[in-house]
Amino acid sequence: RALTEAGVTILPFNTRQGESNRFQLNFRNHRKIVVVDGEVAYVGGLNVGDEYLGLDPKMSPWRDTHVEVRGLVVQGVQLSFAEDWYWAAGEVLSGLNWTPRAVEGGEVVALCLPSGPADRLETATLYFLSAINHAQRRIWVASPYFVPDEQIVSALQLAALRGVDVRILIPKNPDNLMVGLSAYSYLEELEAVGVRVFRYKPGFMHQKVMLVDDLAASVGTANFDNRSFRLNFEVSMILVDPQFARTVEAMLEADFARSEPAYASELTDASFPFRLAVKVSRLMAPLQ
Repeated sequence: RALTEAGVTILPFNTRQGESNRFQLNFRNHRKIVVVDGEVAYVGGLNVGDEYLGLDPKMSPWRDTHVEVRGLVVQGVQLSFAEDWYWAAGEVLSGLNWTPRAVEGGEVVALCLPSGPADRLETATLYFLSAINHAQRRIWVASPYFVPDEQIVSALQLAALRGVDVRILIPKNPDNLMVGLSAYSYLEELEAVGVRVFRYKPGFMHQKVMLVDDLAASVGTANFDNRSFRLNFEVSMILVDPQFARTVEAMLEADFARSEPAYASELTDASFPFRLAVKVSRLMAPLQ
């Protein structure tokens, strides 16, 4: 109310003028986008809320990753927001700056990759599959929700079998019980081929980051789950640059140092009720 009274326009994403409505109840906009004057953009895991500032004692300390970009790639982020605004309001935003200043000395190859159920193809799935299949040295993935479909699991297994260092980082203390249980169900088939899974111990880890070899990394909103692959409107910032890749490598290495390995034996040695709950959660994975 305070924002509205101050002149801020706030719209729910799932409303649209007219008779048709392309959005189903299970779809949602999961993008986190900030664009400033068409010159600077921010993309990543941070929403606007107290818990993201570490003020929720149950979730603190909060671990997330956001990226700031400048230059021509800002056009892509702004276009994603403008399209979302059109779906919500039926309004084409005018007066936007579509000619951001070039970054002096900037040589980073950057791509803003929006994805969602309105796309003709499953953009997020295709991106992750392509990155995993082309990796030669490593694939490091950090995601709070790890409920991939079979083709993603197979791609991770094949990568590990050809000698790629495949690591998955998930939170030790999930904020969603069903998703947390589902993650256990993947341990055996991943561990069998050399994929390593780690649980981040402090607070709650919410970042969505992928590092590919020593060359590329992505930061965005898409989790490693069916909801992000097919049901959510997401956005990822893909950056191809060795220096940025080294920065992400150091960041994730620090996260692994605060983590503990997860083993398949945790499930096989667990009680029958727990193992049953994990199996039920896995069966419901496509709905999570």
